[in-house]
Amino acid sequence: MIQPSQADVRRFFCAVYAKSRDGLPLEAIETIASLWIAEHPEYHEALGDVDAALRAMGTPDPTNANPFLHLSMHLSISEQCSIDQPRGIRQAVELLTHKRNSLHAAHHETMECLGRMVWESQRAGRAPDGAAYIDCVQRHATRD
Repeated sequence: MIQPSQADVRRFFCAVYAKSRDGLPLEAIETIASLWIAEHPEYHEALGDVDAALRAMGTPDPTNANPFLHLSMHLSISEQCSIDQPRGIRQAVELLTHKRNSLHAAHHETMECLGRMVWESQRAGRAPDGAAYIDCVQRHATRD
């Protein structure tokens, strides 16, 4: 499993934003990332300056969303759905997308479940519970 550093993640998204903005060719994973970047114009300023993004790592701002974490979660969910891992995530996200009539909105709700699963596994010192994650997404899809 590849575990990029925080700096690697920031460099990746800044580079994708620059390539996309400049109309340069993108690799497959960069294309997916660029689509999520396009959905979040509020992050473009932060993505436009890699040096500032790297400097900001040492001073997190709890009052603002972290664009790099947010985009990473979009990318993770996209990848999970593409390979249906954990098994059933694709169907759960599709159901939620249909319910919300928006893939973007479905991803944001799925992020809540993903974040909860990661937090609970870290807190308990055990492997992430994929079934609980999928159940959470399904609950979002079936509630009014």
